Amino acid sequence: MKNLLYKEFRLAIHPSVYIFFALAALLLVPLYPYYVSFFYLTLGIFLTFKTNRAENDIFYSALLPVRKGDVVRARVLAVALLELANIVIAIPFAILSAKINPVGGNNAGIEPNVAFFGLSFLMYGGFNLIFFPVFYKTGRSEGKAFLWGGVFTFLYIIAAESLAQYIPSPVSAYLDTLEKSAQLRQLPVLFAGIALWAAFTLLSAKISAERFEKVDL
Repeated sequence: MKNLLYKEFRLAIHPSVYIFFALAALLLVPLYPYYVSFFYLTLGIFLTFKTNRAENDIFYSALLPVRKGDVVRARVLAVALLELANIVIAIPFAILSAKINPVGGNNAGIEPNVAFFGLSFLMYGGFNLIFFPVFYKTGRSEGKAFLWGGVFTFLYIIAAESLAQYIPSPVSAYLDTLEKSAQLRQLPVLFAGIALWAAFTLLSAKISAERFEKVDL
């Protein structure tokens, strides 16, 4: 697994992924839907799969003396590490954003707070649960996988922003604030988001590995 993961980062991951990491700085932009800054990474994931198909990466990987399921698990793990890195990179920008605008005021979406990061983890988990099983059902349909994953992501963003910003309620008051005491109370949202991201990603790896074992390359 270690060698497969090394191969993913040295040969497979599309360079645009690392460029999209820089878009975490969009959290500094006022009046911006901050979930979109994390969506760009899913585009980098799609470009990775698209480029790999053109280079016959999946066929090459299947020829290695490893199980096909391990090839899938290495790819899912690589993407999960990229998602985690993207969120970690965004944290300093969120802190700086709160200092620049400590009273909030992002009328375009949720504030870059603790709950936002928990909900972002959940967004990535849902994307993984859709994208990977759809792709590894055939090993060739990255466009279809990204279409369904992208539809989910944008519907999720609309729902999450509506819940936190556009539908006045105790929930929106709880989620959409930069007050320090409120952010401590948001920690359960963060922990739940991380737990569900991990669970959905592991489930996507399990389903994808089982499907890919049946694919005749």
